[in-house]
Amino acid sequence: MSDIPPDLTWERAAPPDATGPGPWIELAFGPGDDGEAPVYIRETSDPENVVTTNRRKWDAFVLGVQAGEFDHFVEGVEGMEGVENTTDPTPPETTGIGPDAPNALDALDTPDA
Repeated sequence: MSDIPPDLTWERAAPPDATGPGPWIELAFGPGDDGEAPVYIRETSDPENVVTTNRRKWDAFVLGVQAGEFDHFVEGVEGMEGVENTTDPTPPETTGIGPDAPNALDALDTPDA
């Protein structure tokens, strides 16, 4: 973890009414605004184990979640009964992302029209 900046501001992804220690996922955004700027991800139960990606890939992941690309991972999971994706699955047309795109990451690699 020596190459992880020590002054990161970690944001915890937990429900507002959550109590207890989790485990929860935490995110920290490194310096820079471009697509290659680092994004750090860790779990509260193992904060020394940090995964690093970049903003372009993180944005693609978030768009994929919003579009329902990962809903099949929680089908049949205890506690997830009746949970539905209420996010509009149709991202703006200018990104080239939509139900016919193979996945959000491929769509982000497509130049804007």
